[in-house]
Amino acid sequence: MSEYGRVVRPDPCVMELVSKLAREPWTDRPSCVHPTLSAAARAVHDHSSRAGRRALLPLAPKFIDTARPGLEVSARVVALCVSTALAGGDMTGDEAARLGKAHETALHLLTGRGEPRWWLSLLGRFGCSEPFYRTFVATEHVAEAIAVTARQANGDRDLRLRQLLKQCLAAHGALRPGAPTPS
Repeated sequence: MSEYGRVVRPDPCVMELVSKLAREPWTDRPSCVHPTLSAAARAVHDHSSRAGRRALLPLAPKFIDTARPGLEVSARVVALCVSTALAGGDMTGDEAARLGKAHETALHLLTGRGEPRWWLSLLGRFGCSEPFYRTFVATEHVAEAIAVTARQANGDRDLRLRQLLKQCLAAHGALRPGAPTPS
């Protein structure tokens, strides 16, 4: 234990490192990071080996100041993570159904096509659909999709998960296409 009452671990979560770099209180949910990106980073961390977790740390600065409102960022990250999981094919029927609905919702938010989920229009009447989706729905969809992707990975789990997290950052716009990224 440290003098402040928290357990000190040798390998912090990338989000905990972000909180320190951003001069925020120690947390794995820093306010400067978009909630959907933060959920992706936590899920990748949770499903990576110790070496894989350490390899995520150079990405920390890219997450700073990514928190911004709007459905598009969340929907892009969800669509990316879910399509990656669906492409792997190895999942239960319930997972496939949930992730299929998550993908439909994300694509509807991005394109306006397809049938929206019933709760989206209901919450939209009260101005709550964006924060609800970004903070609760998208984060759950991303976490499940990453868990499925991790389970599908063979011996390259850490590499696949780190690449997916980099793609999430790029989908958000935190990494510019063609720009050098930390390895």
